[in-house]
Amino acid sequence: MNAEVSTAQPPPVAEDARAPGAPGTLALQWATVRVLMARDVVRFFRQPSRVVGALAQPILFWFVIGSGFAGSFRVEGARGLGYQQFFFPGVVTMVLLFSAIFATITVIEDRREGFLQAVLAGPGSRLAVVLGKALGSSAIALMQASLFLLLAPLAGVSAATLNLPLLVSVMVLSALALTGMGMSLAWWVRSSAGYHAVMSIVMLPMWVLSGAMFPLKGADTWLSWVMVLNPMRFSVEGVRRALYGAEASVAVGSPLSGAGWEVPVLLAFAAVFVGLAAVSVSRRE
Repeated sequence: MNAEVSTAQPPPVAEDARAPGAPGTLALQWATVRVLMARDVVRFFRQPSRVVGALAQPILFWFVIGSGFAGSFRVEGARGLGYQQFFFPGVVTMVLLFSAIFATITVIEDRREGFLQAVLAGPGSRLAVVLGKALGSSAIALMQASLFLLLAPLAGVSAATLNLPLLVSVMVLSALALTGMGMSLAWWVRSSAGYHAVMSIVMLPMWVLSGAMFPLKGADTWLSWVMVLNPMRFSVEGVRRALYGAEASVAVGSPLSGAGWEVPVLLAFAAVFVGLAAVSVSRRE
């Protein structure tokens, strides 16, 4: 009698089963963020000219402009606030802005060299790629701004008026917001020259009309409304309030200055532009 041939099939293997020891989804996303962030920071320190220029340019700008307007600047209700003291928070924000511009220009270079295409083909999500680039660029901006803040005693900043938690919060959120804005624009621009032109039209006027170079009070009606609606003014006012106290911020700012709106507005500002950057990176070409 012939033995019966078994026709039983082996149990199906689950399609999503991973090999033993394979990293999970969250680990892959974090690895993408960590690698991109570390890459930008290492590349920054391997370019000595960027490190020196990051500190020399704002110092020169602060001393030259501050000395030129020192004799003609007066603000009622802000005793002892000369122009160099008034201008110092604006230069801190300028450091964050320029750092964001020069750091996010690497998006164009990485796309041209094919690096970003290789990263986007990997297991990391588009949001992880955006967060990695944004955190790396923000870390560079914060390091440069921190170096410039070592001159704070020369600008009349004292321990009695310094609000360190507010200063850190405003700087971190401002760096993320400006980096997100730079990334969302850089993804649509093909050349570095075109990117610089766009930044000169969009981001530099935002900084000039943020209350960095002249106070909101005393400006023309239409110009004052532009400054009030400018989200970057919350960066300048937040740094000014953290360094010199609420009285100085109210004396040169809008009626909402010193009311604690800086962190919520900058948080929304950062969330919107990091989200726009993620949408831009997700665009299929």
